[in-house]
Amino acid sequence: MEKYKNLIEQLKNGVIKNIEIPKEEFLQFREVLVRDEMFKHFRGEAKQGGNVVFTFLDNPRS
Repeated sequence: MEKYKNLIEQLKNGVIKNIEIPKEEFLQFREVLVRDEMFKHFRGEAKQGGNVVFTFLDNPRS
């Protein structure tokens, strides 16, 4: 879980551009992500094969 928190912080701070989460880890990652106060700023895009690529948006999604 700490690994995911660190990745989320790096993405929010612009240290990294995106996070690719394997489908096997998605539910664990999402559990951490939804607790973040800026949850609505994250966008997840599913890729073929089940992996999800998350990016951080300046404006929250509706």
